[in-house]
Amino acid sequence: MDDQLALRIRLFREGGQVPPEVADFVIAELTALETEGRTITEESAGMLTSHLMMALTRLLGGAPIGEFVTDEQVAAELTDHPEAVERARRVSVRAHAELGASLPESEINFLALHLAVLAQQPTH
Repeated sequence: MDDQLALRIRLFREGGQVPPEVADFVIAELTALETEGRTITEESAGMLTSHLMMALTRLLGGAPIGEFVTDEQVAAELTDHPEAVERARRVSVRAHAELGASLPESEINFLALHLAVLAQQPTH
């Protein structure tokens, strides 16, 4: 993880926008991706990081996350990326086990979209 992405996470945490356990969970997920050879930087994973931290924070706070008008379009985009969808589902399972936050299908799809884009980046 580069310094800029670490700063993004620190600002979310220190600014009180996300609970520490959410930031820790996201760091663990990013570390796992990096261990697999993915390049995890502000440029490659900044949006993934923010999206996941905010979605988990909203869920833990009891905020409903409804369906989006683009859900079908996003799902269609993911037909060529089943590995990203499966990875997003595993993240959701871990989030439920560790945080008590279950990502709804629309959030799983958006997470999968971020993961599919990340998978297309050159590895290190």
